[in-house]
Amino acid sequence: MEPDGGYQRELSYQEHVFEEEPFYLPHGDEVEIFRAAYRARLPVNLKGPTGCGKTRFLEYMSWLLGREGGFRLPLITVACHEDLTAGDLVGRYILRGDQTVWVDGPLTAAVKAGAICYLDEVVEARKDTMVLIHPLADHRRILPLEKKGAFIRAHPRFLLVVSYNPGYQSMLKDLKISTRQRFAAIEFSYPPREAEARIIRGEAGVDEAVARDLALLGERARNLGEKELEEGPSTRLLIYAARLIAGGVPPRRACETAVVSAVSDDPVVQQALRDLVAAVFP
Repeated sequence: MEPDGGYQRELSYQEHVFEEEPFYLPHGDEVEIFRAAYRARLPVNLKGPTGCGKTRFLEYMSWLLGREGGFRLPLITVACHEDLTAGDLVGRYILRGDQTVWVDGPLTAAVKAGAICYLDEVVEARKDTMVLIHPLADHRRILPLEKKGAFIRAHPRFLLVVSYNPGYQSMLKDLKISTRQRFAAIEFSYPPREAEARIIRGEAGVDEAVARDLALLGERARNLGEKELEEGPSTRLLIYAARLIAGGVPPRRACETAVVSAVSDDPVVQQALRDLVAAVFP
């Protein structure tokens, strides 16, 4: 075994494979829908608020589909942003010594390796950049490499997945219709209180009472109704609070750190959240 447990080692895209089952609690029929989409090689759009479990769902499906198929199914994630260029996704020529060599980008690596390529928060990317995925996201399943004057046919196990939060959309940040209509869509929301408590307990290892109280806090905070609160605390933040509690931090202080201060900078909203925390953890 490596002295540092392998944490310092640089991994290739193709090595990002889940050997152990990621914890995921299905909310509905999303597992069956995604499995059918994968078998039909239909690109998928995951829509839902931040921290509701989209990424964890995809990690779970990468593990599950690989196990069911008896093959390794890497998951290659790209965090999209407004400066993302086609070269960042596809690849580019670079100088190496006295030679110019081609280096694959993450999308090209996924197409070649037969991986799931996950474009997270795809609406943050420039619309002209996203156009390059069109021939990959329809019946053609090819990736043009304009700078090389070539194209690649996608590996049979390749799948393209995108995600975004509809709550952050605007006229300036939205998918082109021609992009949107190349994807089947699965909608996510925050889980019901009982299910969210099970997720918190499973992720953080806290006892059932603490998990239930945090799930209750999340439910009430999302229904707070403060206009300054764009979005309530995510399941992810509730898990953070649970982990702090599991580490010995008093519940109110843990919620102040992981929920109240994380969700908003507005003093009115923060006080409203503190009142909720005090009601749930008297």
